[in-house]
Amino acid sequence: MTTDPAEPLRIGVLGAARIAERGIAVPARDTGSRLVAVAARDPGRAEAFARAHGVERVLPTYADVLADPDVEVVYDPLPNALHGPWNLAAVAAGKHVLSEKPFASNAEEAAEVRDAARTAGVTVMEGFHHLYHPVMRRLLDLVDAGELGDVVHVEATIAMLPPDDGDPRWSLELGGGALMDLGCYGLHALRSLAPWTGGGPEPDAARAGERAGAPGVDEWLDADLHFPSGATAAVRCSMVHPDRDFSLRVVGTRGEVTAPAFVEPNRDDRLLVRTPAGERTEHLGTRTSYTYQLEALVEALRHGSPVPTGADDAVATMTLIDRCYRLAGLPPRPRLRHEPHRAGA
Repeated sequence: MTTDPAEPLRIGVLGAARIAERGIAVPARDTGSRLVAVAARDPGRAEAFARAHGVERVLPTYADVLADPDVEVVYDPLPNALHGPWNLAAVAAGKHVLSEKPFASNAEEAAEVRDAARTAGVTVMEGFHHLYHPVMRRLLDLVDAGELGDVVHVEATIAMLPPDDGDPRWSLELGGGALMDLGCYGLHALRSLAPWTGGGPEPDAARAGERAGAPGVDEWLDADLHFPSGATAAVRCSMVHPDRDFSLRVVGTRGEVTAPAFVEPNRDDRLLVRTPAGERTEHLGTRTSYTYQLEALVEALRHGSPVPTGADDAVATMTLIDRCYRLAGLPPRPRLRHEPHRAGA
């Protein structure tokens, strides 16, 4: 694979999911990366995606994308339960991976992907795109600068209107549930505060509401956590909320900061800061967080920069997800019963 820093990334896309447009097509355009190939269960959707976003070729199966010698990075936006198997398949093919979150169905599967990537010498990045946007970077800078004092409490709320009844996010087998789809952002945001809270968060309790007719699938889940420093935290996630709320609030001994839409800074780029000196609003820009994320991957693959949301980070987040599910009386998501081999499998 090329290491020429001037060479555009060459990306293969697995599927034509809705997220693929904002998750990879727009960032590829913004960064000058090449969308080399795409495959989808529905060939017509793959053809339409290719026409709309300048993908160079449509291939019959996901396996063909992995086998394409011109593809160096595989973008995996498949349903949650397919992330682990296809991330493993991409690594086995010697490809770097940008995987939509969550990284796998559970921590055990995530560790398998991590170990395989380490052996193969390839980079895998989990798509916690919010971490790369100036909104989140500035929030962490405020904590680091001490303007808020010591962190004492953190609240993350990630809630949305209900998906359709047939949506894969309501399927246990496909890795569905509010914590998998939404709450993982809150848990990751808490984990990003570890340098200022004595370490990562530990869950104390969790409660969940199961989807009627879908045993084990959480419509909503609330988790209470603490940090080694003694700071407390709460993550609230829901896929049956009457509104959209993707907010993060950090309270310190001398002030607090709120990001009203930390997962969607392109929709709302504000940071609301309150200290004894007064209140202020900072605007950090509505450029998409997915573009910042792809730029970080370019820097990693072309210049050797570290990947904050790499495989070790993914295993730590999946471990926390599994622990919260168990505390709520629900099972961690099971691995897919069969490993898919084709786009339509």
